[in-house]
Amino acid sequence: MGIRCVTIQHAVRPPAVAGRFYPDDSGELEGVVRRLLDAAAPPAVRGKLVGLVAPHAGYVYSGPVAASAYALLASSGVEVRRVVLLGPSHFVAFEGLALPECDALCTPLGEHPLDDDAVSSLMESPFVRRWSLPHRDEHSLEVQLPFIHVVLGAVPVVPLVTGIVRATDVADALDAICTDATLLVVSSDLSHYLTYDEAQAVDVRTADAIQGLRPEELGSDRACGVVGLRGLLELAGRRGLRGHCVDLRNSGDTYGPRNRVVGYGAFAFCGGDA
Repeated sequence: MGIRCVTIQHAVRPPAVAGRFYPDDSGELEGVVRRLLDAAAPPAVRGKLVGLVAPHAGYVYSGPVAASAYALLASSGVEVRRVVLLGPSHFVAFEGLALPECDALCTPLGEHPLDDDAVSSLMESPFVRRWSLPHRDEHSLEVQLPFIHVVLGAVPVVPLVTGIVRATDVADALDAICTDATLLVVSSDLSHYLTYDEAQAVDVRTADAIQGLRPEELGSDRACGVVGLRGLLELAGRRGLRGHCVDLRNSGDTYGPRNRVVGYGAFAFCGGDA
């Protein structure tokens, strides 16, 4: 009897916004990311880096602020064996948290495999499911990947698109998978379509609430990734993490007019003394 060969299909989520939010040519994309990282000047923070908050607009708009978060990561020396990503669903309304039905996420820079152990652990939660529809056209997680790839290489990821879910449930899910070598990245922009001065005032209050671990002060009008942010702040409170504002600007600072802007913030969450 001959040997039967079984082909196992490798399912990959392709990029949805390459060529629009960032370059679709791998060489150009890597060059853009490296220039943004080189230009960033994040302040020093104390303690071991555990989590980041970074914005998710097109790179011409939010890229400089996102680069502040990832430049801090690059200089931190922290060991990262997997990255947990949380970002809002802009196109599909649902309850809970959604993992994609694939084996890897892809950008022009290459693939990031899903972390099987973390996925298996998350699937034990009643509010986590495998569902690709929220991921199909979503940019909030995808735009983080080129920065992650340049700084960390093809590290495994745990991509979670957030629907309607309580902060305590998000924190419970994260608590089970955020081990010592796990970096948590929450993707969120801040205020939307205010004037420059209005946005500055609102975003300063939002930044204060984030640094002060006060999730009850955050609403969807203050941050589109509020579900992930609230979960991160809940987890930070449980673990005694400190929040630091790394960068706070808006599209009026980076690209575009000042009569209708979007706010962007980069934040770091650290624990311990080193």
